[in-house]
Amino acid sequence: MLTLAIDTATPTLVVGVADGDGVLAEAGVPSGTRHAELLTPTVTEVLARAGVAVADLARLVVGLGPGPYTGLRVGIVTAAALGDVVGVPVHGVCSLDAVGEGRRVVVTDARRKEVYWRAYDAGPVGDPDVGRPEELDLPDLPVVGDTRFAERLGREVAPAEVTTAGLLRAVPAGDPAPLTPLYLRRPDAVPNVVRKPVTR
Repeated sequence: MLTLAIDTATPTLVVGVADGDGVLAEAGVPSGTRHAELLTPTVTEVLARAGVAVADLARLVVGLGPGPYTGLRVGIVTAAALGDVVGVPVHGVCSLDAVGEGRRVVVTDARRKEVYWRAYDAGPVGDPDVGRPEELDLPDLPVVGDTRFAERLGREVAPAEVTTAGLLRAVPAGDPAPLTPLYLRRPDAVPNVVRKPVTR
């Protein structure tokens, strides 16, 4: 089954094409906040490297976060649009589930000096969460993800990122559920509700 996998939940944009469990082509592009301008060219490039046309795809997989508001919207809307055009299912997965394997705690950058995190034993333990590293009471499991937080966590952090193989492993059995982003926080941008007086 030819699958296009997309994740825009972290500062590294991930796009991959797989046939079954075998990854045919993959790109991890340091994108910061430039997901919108880099995603479509990266999808085009990865499909070309895999020798696959959009019409050949049997399904799409997209990371639902947690991650920044704008980045998640770019990935989810793009995946939904492609799935609609081709007429194939789009499966959403928790992006943290696609980082590392086995028993672990995954931490990724949540900005505002915080991390997104989730623990895994036989499977996910609880829901994804967000918090300041020094305030977290993490389970006694290996920690993987963003190594920049090792000092603040007081724990060794093995480097790991979202991968195409990880996104594929995270797809739940059954029909796809609605694509609901995992924001965990309100967006940084808020409407200005202060009304200025009108002068004549």
